[in-house]
Amino acid sequence: MNAAEVRVMIEAGLPGAQVRVESDDDTHFEAVIVAPQFEGKRMIQRHQLVYATLGQRMGREIHALSMQVLAPSEMPAQPLDA
Repeated sequence: MNAAEVRVMIEAGLPGAQVRVESDDDTHFEAVIVAPQFEGKRMIQRHQLVYATLGQRMGREIHALSMQVLAPSEMPAQPLDA
């Protein structure tokens, strides 16, 4: 599984999300996710939403996922794709 595949899965599970995923080895990933579904949610709830999008792949193809999860109201001034 590569970073692009992880990004697509997260985007499919969190419609409207802006997602950036990086990996050096295709098993350990770093992601920045800005999603409207995160509004009003605590950090653990946000992580659970992301894990739900990845399902059984967590712990198998995806050995580690470091996440920065933001609601749109918390988004930095610079877009993720810049």
